[in-house]
This record gives sequence, structure tokens and C-alpha cells, in this order.
Amino acid sequence: MKIAIIIAMLILGYPVVPLSAQSFPSIGDTEENAAQSVTGDDKSSAISTSDNGTTDEAIARRLQGIYQELKGLEKTVVAVDSGVVSLSGSLAKPGDITRAEQIALRVDGVVAVQNSLTRDADVSRNLAPVMEQLNERIQQLVQLLPLLGIAIVIIIIFWLLGSLVARAKRFWSRVSPNIFLADLLATTVRLLLTLIGIVIALDLLGATTLIGAILGSAGLIGLALGFAIKDTVDNYISSLMLSIRQPFRANDHVVIGDREGRVLRLTSRATILMTLDGNHLRIPNSTVFRAEILNYSRNPERRFDFILGVDADDDPGIATKVGTECLLALPFVLKDPAPGGRLEEVGDSNIMLRFVAWVDQNETDWFKARSAAIRAVKITLEAQGFGLPEPIYRLRFDSGSPLEIARGTQSISANESKPQPRTEILKTHDDVSIDKDIEEKVNDERQSNQEQDMLDEDRPIE
Repeated sequence: MKIAIIIAMLILGYPVVPLSAQSFPSIGDTEENAAQSVTGDDKSSAISTSDNGTTDEAIARRLQGIYQELKGLEKTVVAVDSGVVSLSGSLAKPGDITRAEQIALRVDGVVAVQNSLTRDADVSRNLAPVMEQLNERIQQLVQLLPLLGIAIVIIIIFWLLGSLVARAKRFWSRVSPNIFLADLLATTVRLLLTLIGIVIALDLLGATTLIGAILGSAGLIGLALGFAIKDTVDNYISSLMLSIRQPFRANDHVVIGDREGRVLRLTSRATILMTLDGNHLRIPNSTVFRAEILNYSRNPERRFDFILGVDADDDPGIATKVGTECLLALPFVLKDPAPGGRLEEVGDSNIMLRFVAWVDQNETDWFKARSAAIRAVKITLEAQGFGLPEPIYRLRFDSGSPLEIARGTQSISANESKPQPRTEILKTHDDVSIDKDIEEKVNDERQSNQEQDMLDEDRPIE
């Protein structure tokens, strides 16, 4: 084959170079070189035994020296035969058994490792490392006591500084005219200053990595607490919004939802009313913020209405005119807007008339005015001959004339004459002066109780 190749090269004009035995490497040589190239990277990271090779004695001596220097591996016994390392003995920790095997595999010249190490179950030998570690921790803590004391002092100083800034009520009242918002800002600043002190203290102790863990835990805890105290947070935000909106003033007569009374105060948690019966009523601010609020005190002019019934045979137009003129004659009824009346409905035995009139609540009590107006219109209508009958039931018998029986009265004949007009004239009027009993109770309560009140008289009402 070689001769044929040489003849072909001569014919083609190529120079012929003598070939040596090394020019054609054998298959065995190629595989050995490839193995060296593959294992070359691993050898670069291996632990060197010595300068004179990788004999079994050198491997054993090198491993035994390494184990003697590592804590927990001192009792490892090493034996090496043809590159195979045998480990024996007993160690205190299971992790040390695996660690000893990994170290042996890294030594140059080791072919395999037979790990015969066992766990040492002796109580005293297992407790010794723990007690030693505890002793080291205590010594470290004793060494850190001066720094720990300084860190605590720094935290206390920043906390006191934050409390001092938060107590500057005059400053915060200038920053925010709203009392509740001013308290919120003061509390936030105090918290921030305290956190700054904690960060500085942790940095002094070399535990800044703890800050990330604390913040992560705080985020998870805050999320859990957010769901747990959802109603409390809702009430807190509602209190803030009410303090900004100021929907009412102290002593205002309001209806919140289905609750009625005079406003006593607005606190950071609830709105306190004094009912018209003189009782205290606390309504959560979250309920107040979502409820419909009817304020009777904002507009001094307030209207009242009432219904009176006249006889079915009477003229409702004339009755309405007579009642309206009566209301106009009352001194406590406003002329503008003027009072009025209208036919409400026709009943079985009477005609229902509705009368309306306006009063000034700064000078007249609304409840007393309405009561006096009803009385005056009733007496006037009766004086003008209008009947205000009760419901009448008619009973018809086949053998006799019909009878009219008034409820709660004796029976009368159907032919009995209609009552004649009365000549009684309304000459006196009821007392309609403002009833200040509840108002005075509210004022006394506000003066005697110094509980925080977020109602601000200088802010406009929304």
C-alpha cells in the first residue's frame, strides 16, 4: 500500500519525504492523547500532593494532613492502595462524612473512594461541638456588648428625637390645618426617624443584611394584617376623609342614615351624636362616610307640613284658602316663602288637605311651630263652619231609614242637622320659642370633655 502511494506521488510530480514510524501514530497512542486532553481540565483544579508524583503514600499523607486541619474530620483514618482511597472511622455529623469523601476525590492520583465512615452516636462527643459553638457565640456576644450598647443608645436617641418632633403641635398645625392629617404626619415622621436609628444601629453591628429580611417579613406580615384589620383601616381612612371634608359642625341637627341627633364631636374613630332624647350615640366613621347625611342646621329656613280633613260636603278650595290665610296670620310663619295648601286626596268620608309653611329656625322651634300651626288651622276651620269629621259608617236597614254611626260616638239620626258654624276665634298663640335644652347639653359636654375633636370651625363645610 505504501509503495503504491509513493508511485502515485512520483507520477503526479509531488516530492516524496521519507516517513518515519512517528508520522503515523497508532490507534492506542491517539486514544491516550485524547484521554489526556479530556482529563487535563480536571487536573488543573485538583489538589496537588507533592512535587514528586502521585504515589499511594503521598496521597495518604496529603489527605491525613488535610483532615487533621479541618474541624470535625480529625478522626478520619485514610488508607490508599493503587489510587483507591479507603476512609474509615466515626464522625459526629452526617455532613462531615460526605465532606470527607468529596475532599478525597479532589486529590491528584485518586482513582476511587471507598467511604466506610460511620456516624458517632456518643452523646458527649456529639454535645461537645454544640457546647463549643455555644461558647463561641457567647464570647462573640460579650465582645459585641459595647457595640450593642451604642446601637441601643442610637435607637433611643432617634426615637426621642422623633417623639420630640411629633409633639411640636404648633409646627404641625401650621404645616396642615387639618388636625387629623397633622397627627398623621407627625406619627409618620416619628416612625421614619425611629427606622433611621434602627438602620444605623444594624449597620454599626454589621447586620445590614438583616434589614432585607426584616423588610421582606414586614411585607408579608403587613399583607396578612391588612386582611385581618381591613375594617379598622377602612374606618381610619374614613376618619381622614371626614376630617378633610367637614360635612357638619358641632351642635348641628343631623340625620345620618336612620340615626338622628345633634353632633357632639368627630373623633379619629367615631362620630358622636347626642340624640333628641339626650343619649350619646357613637357611629363608626366608616358608616358615617358611606351614609346619607341630612343636615337640618345648614339652612335656617325650614318647611313643615301637615294634613287636615274636612267634611266631604265642604268646598275644599274655600277650606284651603281659609287655612292658608290662618297660616299667614301667624307671627312665626315666614311670608317669603309664603305658606300654602292643596287638596291631597278624597277619602271615604272626608277630604284631606295638606298645608305647608316656613319658619326661621334661628328664632322659632320647628316642632313647636308645626304643633301651633296645626292647632290654629283646626280652630279656624271649625270656626268657619268646616267640619273635621271622624270616619262614618252608614248602616241601611230594609224596614227603616239609614242611620249614620260615627266611630267612638253615639249613633245619630240621618236627618240630624249639620253643626252650625262656631264663633270661636283664635286669640292666643302657642309658645314657639327655640328649645335649647339639647343644644345646651351638647355645649356643656364639649366644654367638660377634652377628648380630641376633629371638627374645625374655620374650615368650610363641603
